[in-house]
Amino acid sequence: MSSEKIKITFPDNSVKEFDKGISAYGIAATISQRLADDVLVAEVNGKMKDISSPVNEDSKIMFHKFDSEKGKEVFWHTTSHMMAQAIEELFPGAKFGVGPPIENGFYYDIDSDRKFTEEDLKKIEDRILEISKRDLKPERTDLKRTDAIEFFRSKRVDPYKVEILETIAKDEENVSLYSQGEFTDLCRGPHLPSTQKVKSVKLLSVSGSYWRGDEKRQMLQRIYGISFPKQKELDEYLKNLEEAKKRDHRKLGKELDLFSFHEEGPGFPFWHNNGMILLNNLKEYLRSKLIELDYQEINTPIILNQKLWLQSGHYDNYKENMYFTDIDERDYAVKPMNCPGSTLVYRTGMKSYRDLPLRLFEFGLVHRHELSGVLNGLFRVRSFTQDDAHIFCTPEMIEDEVKLLIKLIFDVYNTFGFDDVQVYLSTRPEKFIGSPEVWDNSEKSLASALDNAGIKYKINEGDGAFYGPKIDFVVKDSLRRNWQLGTIQLDFSMPERFGLEYIGSDSNSHIPVMIHRAVFGSFERFVGVLTEHYGGFFPLWLAPVQVSILPIADAHFEYARSVYDRLRKEGFRVKIDERNEKIGYKIRESENLKIPYMMIIGDKEAEEGSVSVRQHKKGDIGKFELNEFIEKLKLQVREKAGYN
Repeated sequence: MSSEKIKITFPDNSVKEFDKGISAYGIAATISQRLADDVLVAEVNGKMKDISSPVNEDSKIMFHKFDSEKGKEVFWHTTSHMMAQAIEELFPGAKFGVGPPIENGFYYDIDSDRKFTEEDLKKIEDRILEISKRDLKPERTDLKRTDAIEFFRSKRVDPYKVEILETIAKDEENVSLYSQGEFTDLCRGPHLPSTQKVKSVKLLSVSGSYWRGDEKRQMLQRIYGISFPKQKELDEYLKNLEEAKKRDHRKLGKELDLFSFHEEGPGFPFWHNNGMILLNNLKEYLRSKLIELDYQEINTPIILNQKLWLQSGHYDNYKENMYFTDIDERDYAVKPMNCPGSTLVYRTGMKSYRDLPLRLFEFGLVHRHELSGVLNGLFRVRSFTQDDAHIFCTPEMIEDEVKLLIKLIFDVYNTFGFDDVQVYLSTRPEKFIGSPEVWDNSEKSLASALDNAGIKYKINEGDGAFYGPKIDFVVKDSLRRNWQLGTIQLDFSMPERFGLEYIGSDSNSHIPVMIHRAVFGSFERFVGVLTEHYGGFFPLWLAPVQVSILPIADAHFEYARSVYDRLRKEGFRVKIDERNEKIGYKIRESENLKIPYMMIIGDKEAEEGSVSVRQHKKGDIGKFELNEFIEKLKLQVREKAGYN
């Protein structure tokens, strides 16, 4: 009697028949044994499954290895369980909070009388690798929630798991546990097919973390770590981590005199002259591109009446992040966003469909109350300037406008050397304004624009803004780290709330669509990202100091000053070092300040009217006639070229 068959559809849309109940691993093995051995997890009809799981119905299947985000999530999630198992074996009596995968690695929150030290972390690492060699197979057990509560009350006493089951999982009738050897944990899964997959691990740090984020609850110890299938990958990661420490924008910001923070204004950046040069160059660059695209620049007040924020929906959805004040016994708020101000500008006069699209941009200063614990240099501040724009258009114009925005964003990122850009379509969150039908139409409009522009993208469920779905742009920097920068947000709700109208070709009033967009996100965060991306060695057009002139001796000062004056006249940012120091010392200092070019002035240069040039990191690049080198610099600035 033949067994029942099921049809499996692969990512290339090919279809094959298999016996019902075959495992995801078995399906992968029919393609190649190497694939089956490399696969960490299967995605069956959009749900992540252990590769040992049986497939019992017609399904679409996708396999994930370590080179995919979902593969890494499962790899790091299993390693977090292995770390908990290692801690339980080494330090009996420890209790466990949560241990999720994160963007780079994993962590686990632990309640233990022992304060974990660097030596303890090394012991835990060694035990994780020993658990790896045991080749344990994580096994899933599904059971009633009440039975799981009993298990964590009696067999493996853990009050944190009990609380999770009694609160977070209270609406679930059944839950799952995963066991590897003698260790069992509450977990939805999936997990690696074997602990043996984890070949290298590094525990990076320990920090404090309140249980459930509540400062009135127990302080737990959070251990962060990372793991890989190969030691070579871990070595490369740790090398990049060391490089990232050298490139930390907070460190470089101080060394290069870009900005500072002070206790008189925690979370509020103080920009120095060098930082202002960077900011102004970025603004000038983006402003010129926007004006070419027929944008109009506006500026709206920082403080506006609280009624405006009630009308926009920000008060109800964002008030915990806002600052408030009163003026003339009326309630006002410091703006956390620029969009409501743009609607008031739009509303100052009647608009026709012939006036649309109306593209308004604003480099607007906003303030948001961030908790002190999450402040992080320029990456998380309480005041920042957004490169905002709001485009008012008809529904028929949406797709063309979004395609123009996508092109603008990719063009800008290419200028800065961000050539690896991932795109995400973020859909309706739990807290939103407007009707679900409007949201569905908005999401379809953005998806259509992406599809027709030929852009590959991923769906980011539930991560839209409260007023509309959005497209997010994530770039990889020179250390292959991800940064979410630009966004395009579609908004049908705010124009309706503010009574915005235009007269259509049918002579009737219609409500325009509002598109919110940012390219950098904020100038502050973008400067932080750029500083780390370039390691402080900014391209010539951005560099606060572009050229340093280094006379060798007093006899060369007169010619050095004439070179200085000439470069200044040509519009370059120049400094001259006339200190009584050896030339080697002056060169080292210019190198430390990451000044792109150094002009060394000695006897021959003064006699010939030439300059000997050194480039940061490259050293001596030769002798040039002054006019020749000035033209070379001008070309590099004009083309906004990077360094080869």
